[in-house]
Amino acid sequence: MQGKNGKIMYNGENGEEGLEKMNMDDLMEKMKMLEFHQKLLLKMVKETKFKFNYLVIEKSLTESEMGEILYFCERMSKRYKKQKAEGFVYFHPLYDELYSFLQPKLEAEEVIDACLEQELFVPLMTELKKYSRL
Repeated sequence: MQGKNGKIMYNGENGEEGLEKMNMDDLMEKMKMLEFHQKLLLKMVKETKFKFNYLVIEKSLTESEMGEILYFCERMSKRYKKQKAEGFVYFHPLYDELYSFLQPKLEAEEVIDACLEQELFVPLMTELKKYSRL
């Protein structure tokens, strides 16, 4: 609610009653509008360098889900480096793990491509890209 000076008033401020509670229909309408605006913004920034972040928004992932993916990729990246140092030359099992971890919300190929575009986990994702079309 706006006070006499145009400032937004909150509960108890200057004796005003404050903002009224929104009903469920109002909240749903507001949410639909935000989702629509989000889609428009995504179209505007489609050619961004931050493809992984774009993918997170496009697929409606939560901050927690994004963190889990990044943590998983960080662990896989360390395993890849260790295996490579030990002389491994075949890394399809790592691809299979990524594929299984991401299902059903994401496809491994789109995550690999997005990470490479955003320069995340480049050595790992470059290697996994070799297996993404097999």
